[in-house]
Amino acid sequence: MKNPTLSILVVFYNMSREAERTLYSLSTDYQEDVSTDEYEVVAIDNCSMKPLDAQRVKAFGPNFDYHFFDSGSKSPAKAVNFGAGRTHGEFLAVIVDGARMVSPGLIRESLRALKTLSNPFVCALSWHLGPDVQNTTILEGYDQVQEDILLDSVDWRNSGYRLFEISTLAQSSSVGFLGGMPSECSWFAMSSAEFIDLGGFDERFESPGGGLVNHDFLARVLSQHAISPIVILGEGLFHQIHGGVATNVPMNKHPFELFKAEYQSIHGRPFQGAKTSSPYYMGTLPSFAMKFINPIDRNFTNRKRKKTPALHQ
Repeated sequence: MKNPTLSILVVFYNMSREAERTLYSLSTDYQEDVSTDEYEVVAIDNCSMKPLDAQRVKAFGPNFDYHFFDSGSKSPAKAVNFGAGRTHGEFLAVIVDGARMVSPGLIRESLRALKTLSNPFVCALSWHLGPDVQNTTILEGYDQVQEDILLDSVDWRNSGYRLFEISTLAQSSSVGFLGGMPSECSWFAMSSAEFIDLGGFDERFESPGGGLVNHDFLARVLSQHAISPIVILGEGLFHQIHGGVATNVPMNKHPFELFKAEYQSIHGRPFQGAKTSSPYYMGTLPSFAMKFINPIDRNFTNRKRKKTPALHQ
C-alpha cells in the first residue's frame, strides 16, 4: 500500500485464536469513520510454531499485509524493528502484543491526535478481558473457553464499546483516563521518522515478551523535550488470554524481577519508569467507558480485591 497516513504494526507469536479478533478489530468492518486509504495494517508473525495464514490476514482488507519473521527470539524487539522497515505511513502505530483487540474509534482518534500537535506521541490505555486482571482470574478458572463465552455475550463485533463492560484496567493503566500517562503503552503512535531517529526498539531486550523493552522505549520517547504526549480518551485495547509470560501468570510467579535484572544488565542502572509532565487528552468518552475516569472502579463486577502493583500489562 502506498502512502497511507498511518501504518499499524502488530506482532504475533503463537496466537492464531487471538489474531482473528485483533485483526478484525483493526479492519474497516469494525473501525468507525476511517477508510482503507488512510491506514495500513502490517502483521508480523514472530517465529510462531504454527504461523498465521497469510491469505487469511490479507482477507481482512486491501490495506492488510503479512510477514513471517524468524527473529530467533521470543522477544518482539527485533520483530518490531523488522516490521517498521516494511511500513509506508507518515506515522507509525505499534501493538507489541497481538492478543490485544482495540475499540472502534481508536484509529480515528489517533489520526486526529497525530494531526493536531507537533511531534505527537499518542498512547491508549489497556484493559484485560474478564472480571479482574488475568493474573488473578486464571487462578479462578478464567480461560479461553470462558473468554469466548464472555465476548459472545456482548456482541462486540457490532457494538465494540461494550468491551468496556466486560474488562478491567490493566495494572499499568490503573491511572484511568485522566490520571496521566500509563507506565506502558500497549498502543502508541508517532512519526515514523521519529521512531527511526530514536533507534526503534532496543534489540538487546531478549526476554520472552520483550521484558521491559516497551517501558524502555517509552522512557526514551518522553525524554525528548519536543515530544507532545497525548492520551486518547474513550478508546483502548483489550487483552485476550493466551498464556502470556507476564499477563497470564500468577502474581507470585510474575517475571518482573528477571525483567529488571535484564534492564540493569543492559543499561548498568536499576530500572525506573518513565517520567513526564501531564499529557494532552483528546477524544470523547462513550457511556460504557465513563466508569474508568475514576481508576478506583477497575472491576466490572465491583468485587473487592487487593490492588496488584503496576508492573506490566
